[in-house]
Amino acid sequence: MLELDHVAVLGETLAEAVSHAESALGQPLAPGGAHPDFGTHNFLIGLEDALYLEAIAVDFSAPAPGRARWFGLDSFAGPARLDKWVCRVPDIDAALEHFPMAGEAVAVTRGTLSWKISVPRDGLLPYDGLFPALIEWISPVPPGVSLAGAGTRLERLTVAHPQADELEALIGPALDTPLVDFAVEAKPALRATFGTASGRRVLQ
Repeated sequence: MLELDHVAVLGETLAEAVSHAESALGQPLAPGGAHPDFGTHNFLIGLEDALYLEAIAVDFSAPAPGRARWFGLDSFAGPARLDKWVCRVPDIDAALEHFPMAGEAVAVTRGTLSWKISVPRDGLLPYDGLFPALIEWISPVPPGVSLAGAGTRLERLTVAHPQADELEALIGPALDTPLVDFAVEAKPALRATFGTASGRRVLQ
């Protein structure tokens, strides 16, 4: 089964990604860390229900990785935006037998955290990047649990795409979350609705 783990705001720089997320949520994000294997770095904020949000971008101070960066960050351009969603699985190798288009399992560590995540060889996920990345947490306490919930709850994640019905048919039977819906729209996009102390907010 696929369970929603976290959503990601991408930016051409980390400052842009963080600013976009903070402006939408009305709350500050905290430094996460660097990912030397992919030449990226991030900031994070915990959400209710063991979910979290990350802002991520290329770390231009780090050496170039020896492979394509995850999340399609090598070719990301334009304003910062909500651009990726990640689903956790209990066994990523078994999940990739069902969803080989998600890429290959790559082992990653950052500080005390360790996990495996699906990354296509070219870094580009299918459906214009809106197929979810798959993650298996090796660490017993993943960020969705360790980060404070901040009183912010993800109420709805909409995956909009011209072939959203096809994508839903592909992964819907394995998707174990009522928070995600699919909308057939001309422009590929993600939209997230949050409930916060200051009211409902939309991030896209």
